[in-house]
Amino acid sequence: DNSYTLSFLLVFFVFVLFRPAFSINTLSSTESLTISSNRTLVSRGVVFELGFFTPGSSSRWYLGIWYKKFPNRTYVWVANRDSPLSNAIGTLKISNMNLILLDYSNKSVWSTNLTRGNERSPVVADLLANGNFVMRDSNNNDGSGFLWQSFDYPTDTLLPEMKLGYDLKKGLNRFLTAWKNSDDPSSGETSYQLDTQRGMPEFYILVNGSRFHRSGPWNGVQFSGIPEDQKLSYMVYNFIENTEEVAYTFRMINNSIYSRLKITSEGFLERMTWIPTTVAWNLFWSVPVDTRCDVYTACGPYAYCDLNSSPVCNCIQGFKPLNVQQWALRDGSSGCIRRTRLSCSGDGFTRMRRMKLPETTKAIVDRSIGVKECEKRCLSDCNCTAYANADIRNGGTGCVTWTGALEDIRTYFAEGQDLYVRLAAADLV
Repeated sequence: DNSYTLSFLLVFFVFVLFRPAFSINTLSSTESLTISSNRTLVSRGVVFELGFFTPGSSSRWYLGIWYKKFPNRTYVWVANRDSPLSNAIGTLKISNMNLILLDYSNKSVWSTNLTRGNERSPVVADLLANGNFVMRDSNNNDGSGFLWQSFDYPTDTLLPEMKLGYDLKKGLNRFLTAWKNSDDPSSGETSYQLDTQRGMPEFYILVNGSRFHRSGPWNGVQFSGIPEDQKLSYMVYNFIENTEEVAYTFRMINNSIYSRLKITSEGFLERMTWIPTTVAWNLFWSVPVDTRCDVYTACGPYAYCDLNSSPVCNCIQGFKPLNVQQWALRDGSSGCIRRTRLSCSGDGFTRMRRMKLPETTKAIVDRSIGVKECEKRCLSDCNCTAYANADIRNGGTGCVTWTGALEDIRTYFAEGQDLYVRLAAADLV
């Protein structure tokens, strides 16, 4: 039948004529993406898209990744956030085993900056189904062989399977930095990063480098200062701490639900979740929750913040305000001092329930002993001021001890854990 052959040929010609020049999620070493061609990379599963964009009312161009699946654009990663393209001329290509972004004068404004030897095979760049933009040898398809990945260089958003914190092997610290504002993706004043100096690692919201909020240490289930992040049927979080990495990550168990963490230019860490029935991003939780007790060291040393009391700052049992006048004016920032000096022998402990543990960067952690041995260890060290369990699972395990001042403590209505603060015998009554 001639008409059948003709229509087949027609379809064939149309296909040859308009077939996509490259695979939808991969950029080969001979291809490029340009602003003028309007081409993008789309991940398998069509959740993420990579391409050029101008945010809001801005006239500057950026290379970024956003959710393709949802109507209003939600950007999750920006390559050249601090070196935008000033006009609508830009090219992303692979050159010398690196991804580079060129401006109108063919000057590089961003690159993956790898110093690499002679590769035997050409490299390609892929936008993976999880939103990770990776560069790999074209013949190496397993995750171990990425030469570079965008997940190592977060912008303001943590996606499932991304890690926040330190990769000790690569010497990388991955943290979130807010956009300057909704029209400007350049690095803003607010960041969310892990402090692992010593003791127990904790995340901080930093504003202009100063601590604004502390996540509390990981207690085996969650960060104690983010009580809203509880067990959910569709999400699993994990905190990994070993010789290779110290990092937080989460993943989704239910593929029809999307979730991300974002640090905002207003100084909030937000968990946004998209549930199919709602057709919008829902704010699941955000920290700080309240401006009084969630702000870092709202009530100075040896004081604790309690939203149920008025004023909210209180001295721990056995302590009194350092500056009575300030305290009377409801300014508890100077904190409290002991009523009775410790004698080292004969001291005891007061038990504080439902607490956010004091800052733990200077604390000492021993995961091999329980709370009874912990108490003995604290008593035998004259400088030890408090102790607690390191992990709240299985009735509590591990031992954290503090020396020196106890900072940034608060009580919770339901969450939190027991903290034992050392007092002289006279103050134990």
